[in-house]
Amino acid sequence: MKALLVNDTGSKPEMILGTAPTPSPGDYELLVKIKATALNRADLLQKSGNYPPPKGSSPILGLEMAGIVEETGHEVTRYEKGDQVFGLLPGGGYAEYATIHERMAMHIPEGFSFEEAAAIPEVFLTAFQALKLLGKIKRNENVLIHAGASGVGTAAIQLAKKLFNCTVITTASKKKKLKACLELGADIAINYKKTDFSEEIISQLGENSIDLVLDFVGAPYWEQNINVIAMDGRLIYLAMLGGAKVKQLNLVPVLRKRLTIQGSTLRNRTDEYKMNLTSDFHSYAMELVENRDIQPVIHEIFDWNHAEQAHKMMEKNRNIGKVILTGM
Repeated sequence: MKALLVNDTGSKPEMILGTAPTPSPGDYELLVKIKATALNRADLLQKSGNYPPPKGSSPILGLEMAGIVEETGHEVTRYEKGDQVFGLLPGGGYAEYATIHERMAMHIPEGFSFEEAAAIPEVFLTAFQALKLLGKIKRNENVLIHAGASGVGTAAIQLAKKLFNCTVITTASKKKKLKACLELGADIAINYKKTDFSEEIISQLGENSIDLVLDFVGAPYWEQNINVIAMDGRLIYLAMLGGAKVKQLNLVPVLRKRLTIQGSTLRNRTDEYKMNLTSDFHSYAMELVENRDIQPVIHEIFDWNHAEQAHKMMEKNRNIGKVILTGM
């Protein structure tokens, strides 16, 4: 089959079109003809050699896909050849074909394109996991979502509003990104480059007002997050794009406020965990997706022959929501 491969023979790794063996489905797996996949920052890390795939997973980039079932394993009962499906992958999405366990696949909702479906799995499952399973979100809480215009950010804003009726505060760096966050349902959108977001939150909501924080930035936001978080608040780290080492760390507020601080990645979770997460997301949120009460945000769609151009867009942080590859 054709696949996008990493060429690391030059001064900088780049994506090139090549070939790879077509995978064969196991007893409970589907072989899917991929019609669309989506970019994630993990792709950029893996491409640069800093995020190796989990043991036994495809070395090909791509953590999600949408396509048509080409073949089913002997024990598959939920799908048949010709079904349109989408789902989360541990790797292998940048190719013509991929295999996926039937319990990790979902039917593409009626009226959704392959591109729309491919924009759902990674960001919505990551956001759902962070909000509900890790963050123990409750209805009507105050939730601070950093990087609100990112793929996971756009998903988290919608889930927090539509599923839990929370007051959503988000941060972003540009006017158009702030506008997008508000249009998705955020109540307050703060330009972190122009103002101290903790001071703005205290001004509008009061001290110790944030029940749950989803943070992708890391070290630069530590003190500000701790300043605004409430008693029994939860701080969930999903990435540390701004740095991982806090120079001066005062643990007193962690004890005094009884804080819960967690970090999480999704890719290296067990298959069973991902299957259960997929099932939970489907039960809680899929009806909202089908009705388009919540929906994926797509910034741009690229032919997969232009994957390198798509990667450069993400590297420069220009996208609002997802960047899609199609034309496999």
